[in-house]
Amino acid sequence: MDWLTIVLLSILALVATYEVYLRLLPSNRAAKQFPGPRRLPVLGNALSLLFNDQVSTFLLPRRWAQQYNASYRIVVRGGFIVNAIRARETEALLSSTKLIDKSLIYKFLYPFMGVGLLNSTGQKWFHRRKILTAAFHFNILPKFLVTFQEECDKLLRKLDADAGQGNTTTLQSLAARFTLNTICETAMGVKLDSMSMADEYRAKIQEVVKLLLLRVMNPWLVEDFTYRIFGFKARLDKILKPIHAFTRSIIKQRRELFHANVKNLDDFSEENIYLNTNQRYALLDTLLASEAKDQIDEEGIREEVDTFMFEGHDTTASAFTFIFLVIANHQNAQQQLFEEIEAMIESRVDPRDSPFDIKDYNDLKYMDRVIKECLRLYPPVPFISRAVVDDAWFGDRFIPKDSMANVHIYDLHRDPEQFPDPERFDPDRFLPEQVERRNPYAYVPFSAGPRNCIGQRFAMLELKAILTAVLREFRVLPVTKREEVVFVADMVLRARDPIKVKFERRSAQ
Repeated sequence: MDWLTIVLLSILALVATYEVYLRLLPSNRAAKQFPGPRRLPVLGNALSLLFNDQVSTFLLPRRWAQQYNASYRIVVRGGFIVNAIRARETEALLSSTKLIDKSLIYKFLYPFMGVGLLNSTGQKWFHRRKILTAAFHFNILPKFLVTFQEECDKLLRKLDADAGQGNTTTLQSLAARFTLNTICETAMGVKLDSMSMADEYRAKIQEVVKLLLLRVMNPWLVEDFTYRIFGFKARLDKILKPIHAFTRSIIKQRRELFHANVKNLDDFSEENIYLNTNQRYALLDTLLASEAKDQIDEEGIREEVDTFMFEGHDTTASAFTFIFLVIANHQNAQQQLFEEIEAMIESRVDPRDSPFDIKDYNDLKYMDRVIKECLRLYPPVPFISRAVVDDAWFGDRFIPKDSMANVHIYDLHRDPEQFPDPERFDPDRFLPEQVERRNPYAYVPFSAGPRNCIGQRFAMLELKAILTAVLREFRVLPVTKREEVVFVADMVLRARDPIKVKFERRSAQ
């Protein structure tokens, strides 16, 4: 027997031994409870995840969801991953008070936004959640609404220019500029358009997203060592430097203003700050008050501001884009929205042109259903992932410690048992009697349970303000068709190609 044969036999013996070891792991026993793609020895399903571009990475889970028509599993190097696409498993995960740790994927965000509300767990997460819950108190929403309406006025001027020249409008770039301006003022208390670093900040954010996505899609970059060796860490650090400098400069300015206005921290109360109509409130004010009480440090403030700046603008921009795509392609729904807005205006006690308040927006029941149906079809965050840090049960199925649990919200929202004919746009799915019949975990655009989105009322109010302002003045005409959209894997739901509509002034009809 020559040496080559000995080496090959040794390798085969090692592979066989390792495969036997993997088969004895709890993850292998758990895998037998769920359908899933065929596993290769040692590698499991790892090869299916390699060598995909952004389009195929998005499509792969869609194909598995259709093939198995149930929550399914994959196994990678012995690691068990359950992919929830039905309410039963989603409820077991999201309703748990123990399974609140984010998975390995989220650590890639640490260099950008640190370990804040999105990424943290345990006592740190509970502490930050408690601090920030006050920043989204319903009494603060009217202050945010003023900012929304001011930004809507700027948006209308931009649309008027496009309509006057007969141009089509690319929704993604329009939405990103609007929502970044809005979140910057509401989170930091500054108007981004007035800052010299504004354009650089916008551009750098997009570069960060590309680098983060590159790491998620390339398994050889998961380890910090290889990420550093191939030069990606140095690139990311260079991009982040001006982003963090911008954030810190704004925090410094706001801190000076805060302490000039708030002489006594006991005065920082709902009555004196949140309801003070003479002062613009920013989320940063709550963090600065907590800093003065030694409840958070300077780096912690930076973590939360960067988190809300990114999460608050990119997700809402995605919702903005797809809502306008839908109403452009469903003219009957758009007309009904316009008629509801006009009816609301006519029923108001205040003059027709006075600013709308929160009650006015709450009266737009059909608009509420339209937005929810758009978020069902096009959830801004199509995927969330948790680490299973202790043995758990999903119904009668055992999930071992050190597994990963993913919720594919895009597929969950297309469960035909919960949403018959799921690709059809139908706002009446969200009539109260229809909602009551469904499992509450069948629709989770803002996640659910203990780690639900803290800013969901903020987001819904912002979207209603945008729709109301635009549809009063413009009719939205289709250019891109819904069926033409090709999605790509990203941190939020994103289309590969520009999504375009045409805005036409109603007075010109």
